[in-house]
Amino acid sequence: MQSPDLADSLASAHTIAVVGCSPRAYQTSHRIAQYLLDAGYRVVPINPFHDEILGQTAYPDLQSIPEEVEIDIVNVFRRSEHTEGVVHDAAARAAATGRHPLVWTQLGVHSPEAQAAAEAADLPYVAERCIMVDHRRFLG
Repeated sequence: MQSPDLADSLASAHTIAVVGCSPRAYQTSHRIAQYLLDAGYRVVPINPFHDEILGQTAYPDLQSIPEEVEIDIVNVFRRSEHTEGVVHDAAARAAATGRHPLVWTQLGVHSPEAQAAAEAADLPYVAERCIMVDHRRFLG
């Protein structure tokens, strides 16, 4: 699968699910989710321990998000060993909704197994890039 065009992906996205979004303001996932909200995206926090983060309804996993919510990017803030599971969740959601979101893993988060699973499910995959840095670079 060809690598997605990052600028186009960010420019065309409306809704970003942030997997591993923290309610704690000092955490990177929280700060980046806040940045994405401020940049005009709809942010859907994924955290099984909270019902709301940053004033947004939080869900325990991707499968729990209502199907009518169209996820364009799944931004992953989980440890690398959990990334493949997130990809499988995104693939299951894609099969149910017909929408294939871009799976975007943050700096230091990547696994070859996750990338292979994304390719097998026809999900675009971006490895080890900070979505906030790239947004500022391409659209800021």
